[in-house]
Amino acid sequence: MNKEGLILIINTVQRQDLCENGKLDSMAIRKTSFVPGEYFHIYNRENDKRQIFHDASDYYHFLKLLYLSNSHKNFVIRDIEGDIYSIDRGNPIINIGAYCAMPNHFHLLITPIEEGGLSKFMQKFSTGLSMYYNAKYSRTGSLFEGKFKAEHASNDTYLKYLFSYIHLNPIKLIQKDWKENGIKDLNKCVEYLRKYYFSSYSDYLNQLRPERIIINRTAFPDYLPNEKVFEKEILDWLVNTEARPM
Repeated sequence: MNKEGLILIINTVQRQDLCENGKLDSMAIRKTSFVPGEYFHIYNRENDKRQIFHDASDYYHFLKLLYLSNSHKNFVIRDIEGDIYSIDRGNPIINIGAYCAMPNHFHLLITPIEEGGLSKFMQKFSTGLSMYYNAKYSRTGSLFEGKFKAEHASNDTYLKYLFSYIHLNPIKLIQKDWKENGIKDLNKCVEYLRKYYFSSYSDYLNQLRPERIIINRTAFPDYLPNEKVFEKEILDWLVNTEARPM
């Protein structure tokens, strides 16, 4: 990666970190126009910076909503019998290229299929997650910190980087300071990423699971054509101290 590309990535991600930590007004990010066929990094966190996902069932609900919200139809999860991922949801309104759920926030990489598709998807997804959380944990009010945050991936350098940035998030759960101090146990980190069920990492390893239908890799540039190339890209970010995700 050249120096200019690295500087672009660092500046953009530093801006994202300010938003995620509540230090930058989210409205500054929402000037983005969600043009079909363009690529967007979507993220949001819990309103009080507390946990959204407390147990496995919360994370699984997140995955189900990613699939069911991507439709013109409306579904009520509790009314569905059988395998949710085999339901005919009709034509999707967006394509998802990568995702990751963390205890108090989430990341999505999205390209809209139709005008208004991304906003409609996020409205359905956010409302569904808020209703589920408020009912389960006996709370009221908004679950998230205002409107979702969005960054336009306007060039190949940043778009390719996002696949690594999103999938590397779970490392913070086993080594919080890895970005500042480097990876202490590389094998442990890679194995953790492979087993982390609530991201699309395993789908890029071509592992068979029902949730693989959530993403559509063909709607995104073929930067990572196979599992070997994908994990090499991940390893490069983990061990390269000069180009580590900020």
